[in-house]
Amino acid sequence: MSAVAGGPRPLDGVRVLDLSRLYPGPFCSMLLCDFGADVVCIEDRRFEGEPSMPSAMRGKRHMCLDLSRAEGRELFFTLARGADVVLEGFRPGVVERLGVGYEAVRAVNPRIVYCALTGYGQNSPWRDLVGHDVNYLAMAGLLEQTGSGPDAPPAIPGTQIADVAGGGLSAALGILLALQARERTGAGQYVDVSMTDGVMGMMGYAATFWWMAGQKMERGRSMLTGRYPWYRTYRCADGRYLSIGAVEPRFWSVLCAHFGHPEWSARQYDEASLPELHAFFEARFAERPRDAWFEELRPLAVCVAPVLDVEEAFASEHARVRELVAEVDVDGRPLKVLGVPIKLSATPGRVERRPPRFGEHTDEVLRELGLGSAEIAELRAKGVAS
Repeated sequence: MSAVAGGPRPLDGVRVLDLSRLYPGPFCSMLLCDFGADVVCIEDRRFEGEPSMPSAMRGKRHMCLDLSRAEGRELFFTLARGADVVLEGFRPGVVERLGVGYEAVRAVNPRIVYCALTGYGQNSPWRDLVGHDVNYLAMAGLLEQTGSGPDAPPAIPGTQIADVAGGGLSAALGILLALQARERTGAGQYVDVSMTDGVMGMMGYAATFWWMAGQKMERGRSMLTGRYPWYRTYRCADGRYLSIGAVEPRFWSVLCAHFGHPEWSARQYDEASLPELHAFFEARFAERPRDAWFEELRPLAVCVAPVLDVEEAFASEHARVRELVAEVDVDGRPLKVLGVPIKLSATPGRVERRPPRFGEHTDEVLRELGLGSAEIAELRAKGVAS
C-alpha cells in the first residue's frame, strides 16, 4: 500500500486553519494533512525565518496575515466561517488579545473545532510559563526518572517526547474526537491540550508504583532505566551498543541458558546478584561486535535489538518496507521528509507536496474567498496580507 498513491483519504474535505509554529502544532496538522485535510498555515510576516521542520510542513498551504489589524482579523473570520478546525499554539490569552480566540470564532462558526496546544493548559497555575520540551518533561516527572542512577544527572531524551507525543499526537487525537462528536451533535467544541498533561498520561508505571507502594522510584533504579541486566544496553567490541529487553522470566531464562548459566534464571530480581550479573554480561558483550551478537541472539526471541543511529534506522529495510521516508520535489530536486507513520488499509495517508514557502499561497487563498487582483494588491500594500 503506497503512501503516495492516489485515492480517497479520511479527512478529505476538512479545512484546518493552523496558527501554530515551531514543531508540536505543525506536527499535529501534518498528520491531518497526510490524511486529506486542507491545512492552511497562517503566520505574521514578522515570524519569517524562525526555525521550522520541513517534514512537518509538507503538503500544506501557507499565507501571511497580520491578525493584529482589523482587516486581517476580518479575513481570518471569513476563512473560519468555512473551516472545520482552528489550531493554535500560543501561550494562553494571546489569541484572545488578538481577537481570534475560541468564543470569537465560535460566534461566526458554531461547528468549529478549536484546538489550543500549550505547555501547561489553559487553567494551570503554570499556564504563563514559557517552556520547551525539556521543561515539560521536567514538570511531568519523567525527567527525574531518566538517567543512570540517583547520583547522575537526569538524562535528556534525544527527541521531543513532550512536543510530539504529549502535544502533537494528543492534539491530533483530540481534534479527531471532536470532529467525530460533531457528527452526532452538529456542534464544535474547544480542545485544550497540554504537552505536560500528555507526558503525565504516559507516566502510568511510575505513578502506579507510587500510589500502590507509597515509594518513589529513584533515578536509574526502576526496571526501565537499566538497573537490571535483562533491561539495558551493552557496549560491544566495535563501540556500538546492543539493547536487551528480556523482562518476562521466560526470556530471561533463555538468555541465561544461552550464556551457560541456567541457574541465574531464579536470580532475575535478586539485588545482591546485580554486581556479578552486570559484570558478566558487560564483559561478554564486549567480546564481539554489535551486529554479530544480534545475529546470534535474534533467533532466541529474548527481545534483543541493535542500537541504531539515525542513518542506520532510516536506511533500514524496515524503514523502506514501511515507507517511513518519502521524497518531495523542490524546484526539480528531491527533498527527503518523514513518511506517514500511521497505516490504513482502505484510505491510507500520503505525502503529496513539498513544504510551502513562507506566504506562498496568500494570493491563492484570498482568491478562493472571492477577492480580485486589485483587492489583493491593496491588502498587500497595506501590509495586511503578504
